Parts: sequence; C-alpha cells; structure tokens
Amino acid sequence: MRKLYILTVLLAVMLPCAGKDKDLRIDTPSGQLVLTPLTDNAVRVRIVGGTAVPQLEELVYTEDVKAPKFKTSVRDGLHTLKLKGMSAVYDMSADVLSFYNASGELILKESSRSIAESSVQDVPCLSVSQSFASPDDEVILGTGQFQDGYLNIKGLTRRLTQVNTQISVPFVLSNKGYGLLWNNYGLTDFNPADRVCQLEAAGSEGGSVMVNATGTSGNRRERRSFGNFTGTMSVPSDGQYAILLDVGQSMARKHYVAIDDVVCIDANNTWLPPTASAIVSLKAGEHKVEVRGSMGDHPVLNWRRVDATTTFSSPVATALDYTVFAGGADEVMRSYRRLTGEVPQMQDWMFGYIHCRERYNTQDEIISNMKGFQENDI
Repeated sequence: MRKLYILTVLLAVMLPCAGKDKDLRIDTPSGQLVLTPLTDNAVRVRIVGGTAVPQLEELVYTEDVKAPKFKTSVRDGLHTLKLKGMSAVYDMSADVLSFYNASGELILKESSRSIAESSVQDVPCLSVSQSFASPDDEVILGTGQFQDGYLNIKGLTRRLTQVNTQISVPFVLSNKGYGLLWNNYGLTDFNPADRVCQLEAAGSEGGSVMVNATGTSGNRRERRSFGNFTGTMSVPSDGQYAILLDVGQSMARKHYVAIDDVVCIDANNTWLPPTASAIVSLKAGEHKVEVRGSMGDHPVLNWRRVDATTTFSSPVATALDYTVFAGGADEVMRSYRRLTGEVPQMQDWMFGYIHCRERYNTQDEIISNMKGFQENDI
C-alpha cells in the first residue's frame, strides 16, 4: 500500500495541473515560496514571511488571462515548475531559484535575498530585497523615464520614485532572454548603494539666479541661491562605482557632482527629481567630492562598487514579489501586455505638432503665440 501511495504522488506531480491547483507552494527558510504560472512564459514568485501582513488590492495584473497548463516535479532536492515557454527550478539546499527558457538554457538565477519584518505607523509590513546574478556581457534596459542619460543600466543605482519629469516602472528587459517585473507599489531602489559619503556645507556662496515661478497667487519672480558641499570617499580597490546623489528635498533644481575635480553629474533644470545617478571609474584610495545644489538642500552621496549582480530592494512591502518573463523582447512584452493591459494605438491626429510651455507670464505672450500658430497654419 505504501509503494502504491508513493507512486501515485510521483505521478500526480508530473502531470499537467488543472482545476484548483494554480501554483506550486514550497516551504523555505525565508517563508512559503509560491510559484504561480501567469502565461506560458511568465512565472510570478512570492515569498511571504511569518508575520501577518495586510494584503493590497491587485493593481498590476489587471487582465483576465486563462491560467496556463504546467507540470511540477521533485528530484534530488530540486523542485521544478515547467511551462511551455520556460521552467523555474528551486534548489532546496541552496535556497535559490533559477529560470530556464523553452530550450532549457539558463536565463536568470537568484544570488541572495533578504526578508525582514518591519512596520509603518504600527501597521506590519516587510522590508525585502532580491539579488540576481548578472554576467559581464549582460545589457539591462528599463525602470522608466529618467534624466541620467543611461540606456544600459546594468550596475547603475537608481531610486524609483514618481516625481514631476520622472516616471518609474520597476520592470527591466535583458539581452539574456528575460524580463523582470518587481511587483511593489512603494519606494524601490535598483542596485541600492551600501556606502554613504557625508557632505558638509563648504561655506562659500554658490551663486544665484532669478527665475519665473508659479505660486498660489499666480506668476512671480524669485531669486534662487545655490550652495557648495564637500566631502571625501575612501575607495577600497580600483573599479567601477555607482553613485547616487540625493539632494534631501522632494524636488531638485541643480544636480552637480565632481570627484577629484572631474565632473560626473551636471544638470540644471526647474523640475529635477531628488536623485541623480552615474557610474564612474575610481582608483583605490581617498577621493575629494564636491556637490553643488540649491540652498535648502541636504545632499548625501550614496555609492557602491559595481558587481555581477542586479538587485531590487523595497523598505515597505507585503511580500517579496516579482515575475520573470522568458523570451526575446517581443515575447516578453507580449506577455507583459497580456497581463497588465494593452496600450491602445494612438490615432493619427495625435502625431501632429505638440506645443509645451511651463507658463505664459503675460497676455501679450499668449496672443503672440496664437498669431504664430495662425501664420504657420498650425
């Protein structure tokens, strides 16, 4: 009877799952691991810690997509979930997930994770972080609309916040044949920096400028002053380093970082986000840092050595939650759109002239622009 029972269980886990079996659940040192197939080439990964955390409304996976067929198996401590377009394998001894494409080629592998209990205003939550191995020849695109000028963001540190002129989307696409969505609604750091360069006000006036501003009573002219800040950073070895400037305010008007008098970041804009990033090459030893910013800034320069990992980290979460999409760019985006909703194609009339201006200061400016439209048949 015992042999028959074992044989029945083995056969069951190798057959396509249907009905109420919509995921694979595994107890791990970090909590219960839940692998949920979303499409033939997408698997959602969730780990919930031991504490009871309030769950939030699902705002990302909004579409009603039929659950795909899948198979599961267990052999030599390896739990495998197999789909038509990909496989996910959990190694119990290493506590690591690996992902393979339809041809059985490795496309992504976890390297480490962290899940810690936390709270916000006495409401329990989790602080979560997940790192993945990133080969030297990997190219990573994504995370939204930023002003730092980087297309390949492998190794770059970014703070994914939503502010005027910056749109953060916690999704990346890799030339290694996968896409990854970090499913978290709150603050997220991409490749978070683990070192801090403390900065002190230099005491010298950084200059000022008169600008147009918008207030509750309408347009006004105001003087904006700038200040200088200095510090030092001690680098342990030669290499590539990611730096993240945080001005300490909700918005910035100036981003400027120079290391040993070499300018790394330089931007002036009325609507700059509070953080700016760059990757720099540094030699081992102590380096002089200069930061210029607006008066009222309390800048901090965060930095880390670029290594062979990609990390997402969120200080407030309901679970460690991410989804891996397997395939080329078209396959990944097709699956992503199926789950999160397709963007309607814009009509032809929307591809015409677009006029953008922060403000009109006088009626004469408005009339002058109107006449310009008429004269140019716009």
